[in-house]
Amino acid sequence: MKRSFYEFLMTLRNADSTEPEAEFAANAHRDQSFPKQETDYERISNYLELNAGYLPSMTIFDEAYQKYQDTDRK
Repeated sequence: MKRSFYEFLMTLRNADSTEPEAEFAANAHRDQSFPKQETDYERISNYLELNAGYLPSMTIFDEAYQKYQDTDRK
């Protein structure tokens, strides 16, 4: 079964890092409404655009989602 984007994103959490993806992961972890079971790009993107003031740029999400897709293909 394919893991959700959230499950993948949690692998990028790193409390000692100031990298944008690590900060995105940490903030998503604190976001109680984040769609934790979702795998669809459009649904996650729409959620983030409307609800994630903690994400300074959607490019961060786009890059993380691409990594998510790449790891799923392996």
